[in-house]
Amino acid sequence: MFSSRINKGNYGYFFIAPFFIVFLLFGLYPILYSFYLSLTNWDGLNTPEFIGLANYSRAVLDPLFLQSLYNTFFIWIISVIPQLTLSLILAVILTNKFLKGKDFFRAVYFFPNIVTAASLGLLVSLMFDWQTGSVNQLLMSVGFIENAIDWKNNPLFMQVLVSSILFFQYFGYSMLIYIAGLQGISPEYAEAARVDGASKTQIFLKITVPLLRPIIIFQVITSLIGGVQIFDQPYMLTEGAGSPDHATLTSVMYLYRTAFEQGRFGYGATIAFCLFLIIVTLSIISYLVARDRSRGKITQGVK
Repeated sequence: MFSSRINKGNYGYFFIAPFFIVFLLFGLYPILYSFYLSLTNWDGLNTPEFIGLANYSRAVLDPLFLQSLYNTFFIWIISVIPQLTLSLILAVILTNKFLKGKDFFRAVYFFPNIVTAASLGLLVSLMFDWQTGSVNQLLMSVGFIENAIDWKNNPLFMQVLVSSILFFQYFGYSMLIYIAGLQGISPEYAEAARVDGASKTQIFLKITVPLLRPIIIFQVITSLIGGVQIFDQPYMLTEGAGSPDHATLTSVMYLYRTAFEQGRFGYGATIAFCLFLIIVTLSIISYLVARDRSRGKITQGVK
């Protein structure tokens, strides 16, 4: 009798229609059109010439594209491991209820995330300039070096420098995500383990980390998606050159150079879809691996 009073009209569709209309026009349609362009040879002016999968065959054998993929993942790996590790440690420390001033430290650590990536890239580029950079000036003033060092001519150093910028900018954001996850864990688990004689290290490794596994999965997948799209920092750091020896040329930088500087929009769309497939594949693998490891009881191994 109560169910007969429920209004079963279709008015609710009018409220959700704007989202789907905007998504179809500015989301799905551009994606499908970009996929069509990836199957063509188009310079942005003339009529696209359909060439099938030729662009994809070319991408697989393109040494510069393969190098840009290697650069992207190398920079991401040496950035994300210390980033997620340090942010988790800081999150555990800053959730201690006896710590004074923790809100201040949370704000300070999150502040670099507010600064734009392009600004950080430009700032670091000026700091490590060969002739006028503040780093060389400081080292020479204290006597560590006699002559200025050409930092930007060292491929490995430049890759590490880009990773350091990423780490500095995003570790505070990751810390806040971990803090939110830690605050959602009931303290009863730790209290029960403490009664059973578990140490703080055992509680952290056997209880806290397994309960944070969904948050860790989220952090890894989102950092992977963002890592594959690295563009602003290396672009501003090297003025778009990807120097030295293409060591800082990321995949998105190569996409930008191919499509918007060289006018090869069809091949640029192909690179974009290759990156999309890589992101989807690695995200699924990360999820499946983390899900398999999460099976089992959380309290196993606690003594």
